[in-house]
Amino acid sequence: MTTEPGLPDVSLRLLEIFAAMMRCATTVEAAEQLRISQPAVSAGLRQLETQLGLTLFERTGRRLQPTAEAKALYEEIRPVFALMRGFSQRARDMKLGMAGRLKVIATPPLGYSVAPVALRRFLEARPDVSVAFDVRRLEQVKDAVQSGQADIGLAIDHDRQTTVNVDVLQRAHMVALVPKGSPLAAKPHLTALDLQAEPLVGLEMGSNLGQLVRKAYEQVGATYAPRIEVRYCATATALAAQHLGVTVVDPYSATTHATEALVCKPFLPACEVKAVMYTRRGVPYSGLLHSFMSDLRAAFADSDLLIAEPPRG
Repeated sequence: MTTEPGLPDVSLRLLEIFAAMMRCATTVEAAEQLRISQPAVSAGLRQLETQLGLTLFERTGRRLQPTAEAKALYEEIRPVFALMRGFSQRARDMKLGMAGRLKVIATPPLGYSVAPVALRRFLEARPDVSVAFDVRRLEQVKDAVQSGQADIGLAIDHDRQTTVNVDVLQRAHMVALVPKGSPLAAKPHLTALDLQAEPLVGLEMGSNLGQLVRKAYEQVGATYAPRIEVRYCATATALAAQHLGVTVVDPYSATTHATEALVCKPFLPACEVKAVMYTRRGVPYSGLLHSFMSDLRAAFADSDLLIAEPPRG
């Protein structure tokens, strides 16, 4: 492998020794972790320091303490080893003769609603397939797909993405949840002005959905002043079910978490939300991923949501 003129030609093996030493207290421990001799670890560290022209470790008694430069460089190479672990995991699965393993990650609204339905369809037809499934915040979902730690990510997102492929699975609209016995429950749809006089369980302003609802209120001159502010739509729905206020949430969370104590109504001004899937750029889809995407689209097609645009009021 050639490098840019003037840059040190550092091998992956030396980086492995360096990373092991950053995790361990002694060269003996690092050698045991790498299954090589202790002199090989010491020689590798000396070679790396010579190539870089930096002191990476200082000896304190029998231990080697990383310098500030070593700590900074370690942060630079950590993503490399995450990719290597992913590669090793995939190779191990193949070696064990597994039919396949799919890694799925989602934000809470889709992770607790449509995604489980798609997973059931997917796994029922494929008894030899395993799935790693996780629910995280939006930025973590995007990062996991971009780094290859997940094969597919599911989220509600509005922004253009430059780091991952984005495909829209469904367009829906935010909905209002009000108590079943409230006069508001009799209305065909609810506006921000209708809800203004009620205690509001609102989404935190740092979230995309929170900003979306606030803009809808401002659009009609209503005051957006949550009495309780929460991070997740599921939390807002749970609090609304305990009569702590009305709320405006995505329809996926409303469908999954709403109780008989609440009535779900179209919300105006209409706030469109897009259910999307992320995939990694430049990486061909596997057969397993193609199959799961097909089951995912079928699950969205069967979902019982207020997806049509509410009437304009």
